[in-house]
Amino acid sequence: MRSSVSPAQSSIRLLVLEGDGIGPEITAATMDVLHAANDALSLQLAFERADIGLASLHTEGTTLPDAVVAAAKAADGVVLGPVSHNAYPPLDQGGINPSGALRKQLDLYANIRPAKSRTGFPPRCGTAVDLVIVRENTEGFYADRNMFMGSGELMPTPDLAISMRKITREGSTRIAETAFALAMRRRRKITNVHKANVFRVSDGFYLDCVRAVAKKFPAVAYEERIVDAMAALLVRDASQFDVIVTTNMFGDILSDEASEISGSLGLAASINAGREHCLAQAQHGSADVPADVGHGVRVVLRVGAGRQQDDVEQDVGEPDGRDHRRRAGDASQWPERDPLDGDPENASAEHSDHERDEQHADDY
Repeated sequence: MRSSVSPAQSSIRLLVLEGDGIGPEITAATMDVLHAANDALSLQLAFERADIGLASLHTEGTTLPDAVVAAAKAADGVVLGPVSHNAYPPLDQGGINPSGALRKQLDLYANIRPAKSRTGFPPRCGTAVDLVIVRENTEGFYADRNMFMGSGELMPTPDLAISMRKITREGSTRIAETAFALAMRRRRKITNVHKANVFRVSDGFYLDCVRAVAKKFPAVAYEERIVDAMAALLVRDASQFDVIVTTNMFGDILSDEASEISGSLGLAASINAGREHCLAQAQHGSADVPADVGHGVRVVLRVGAGRQQDDVEQDVGEPDGRDHRRRAGDASQWPERDPLDGDPENASAEHSDHERDEQHADDY
């Protein structure tokens, strides 16, 4: 571990993990932003760095050392650069996906992904976009995190592969609470995306849980959309949506679509938040394209230190005057209009352009 500021000088400690591929480059740009914000706003940040991914695989035999997980749990927030998990060896040879593993071990259940059109990057279709996708982050079909032990995928015979989906009342309820709390600080509209016409049991159960939360927020307009229809509606006019809540895989896919429609997936940031921990990362992976982890990092600062001037607040809302100097926040008490999340995971530049485009999107 390497510290750039003495912890004794700081009340907010951030663990910085550069990752693979373009990770070190974009993390360096992120650190420039953080240092400037720290100087301008007296945030009292301290930074600790550690190696993960291919760097730690070379030196320690694993892409996610136990000491790094312990440091992430002890920190007030984590900055994670993109990782080239597709280039890692099998799990039994030390190839752990840091993004998925940290989400599980830190219980980062809320993946907050904004899609917002920006000056110089006009929307790909329709009018300017300003929405947030609130994605459940710890269960669903994701085999690396939906089991207490082992994998959610198995192959009983050479000709049969099985993937299991996990939906729980706790997982569905807390992601709905996070989404509605965020909607109350935005335009007060929730779109719940599902596939209950096919997954009648699992998505039917998920819908029941979200509807129960919706009853507690009468001031928020609530609607439901089937996922395939939602994909088409985003292309038709994404500007009609405010906060979209959904399960893990649907949120993963729709957030990449929404970010690209808004202007560019390369500018898409994200936050992974739980009740005790918070992790910022780009929404895309480690392929050779620009990124904006820094935008996601601003949410870590808002959760940990509060917003103190307009240029920090501009993208997500107005100041509320409260003191947010606390451990990385409870996602169910999300600060006003704090939209962000991320997932980096993609292959290296040695792949073809077509493969690199596919791997640019978040796999996890």
